[in-house]
Amino acid sequence: METGRPSPADLPTVRRFEAAGFRAWPATTVYYDGAWAVRLTGGHPAKRLNSVNPLDPGDDGRVPERVARAARRFAAYGRPLTFRMSPLAGRGVTKHFDDEGWSSFSTSLVMRAKLEDRLLRDAMHQIPLKDIGRFINAAIAIRNLDPVLQPGLSEIIGSIQPQVGLFVLEENGTPVSTAICVRDGDLAGLFEVATEESQRGKGYGRRTLLSALKWARAQGARSAWLQVEADNDQAIGLYRSMGFGDLYSYHYRQPPASETA
Repeated sequence: METGRPSPADLPTVRRFEAAGFRAWPATTVYYDGAWAVRLTGGHPAKRLNSVNPLDPGDDGRVPERVARAARRFAAYGRPLTFRMSPLAGRGVTKHFDDEGWSSFSTSLVMRAKLEDRLLRDAMHQIPLKDIGRFINAAIAIRNLDPVLQPGLSEIIGSIQPQVGLFVLEENGTPVSTAICVRDGDLAGLFEVATEESQRGKGYGRRTLLSALKWARAQGARSAWLQVEADNDQAIGLYRSMGFGDLYSYHYRQPPASETA
């Protein structure tokens, strides 16, 4: 699935949500090369925290030399050179990658829903956790992550500037579902949404999300948004049933293996 290009009238909306995403899930270091945001994070390998993000379709000049500069920064961090291609990426950038044989992978959807009364009517009231460590321990257990990521996750969550709600749903004292909700003005972004594999299909994820969104609505949010991998049919089905619709998509690109060896 390729990233669709919205009409010019949609680009301000894309810019708004891209900026909200950067604030909600901050990289350790951000450099700018023109309108390319170079995001790098030593403590966590996630692609969206370690990628070049072109933010203006008109800024697609001198691509080879700018790619080379970015490659040097990524090498210094020990990260593979990765570009995150939203509708804000210029056609000249895409053409360069196509001509050079760069791979295209991991398409994700950005989805949005209105926080209407009918959605939140039956949501369970839940007070967000204050203990970042407790949340991270639950997230690592639920997603079966390497515990070495704990310091990096702690740094990321602790660096979020907008209002943050950490949500963990437990069953018989065991965490079964997590979500982070970042309330940024009238937007509520959802991150680290996960349900323990053996507990999926039991409604835990929906309950956690609704609790998070009920909290965000009480704080002033009027719309919710999230990012989900385009091949995650189960999650997308859940989100659509909650009223989320597609806003735009993005994907990642990397140079041929010989260039990164």
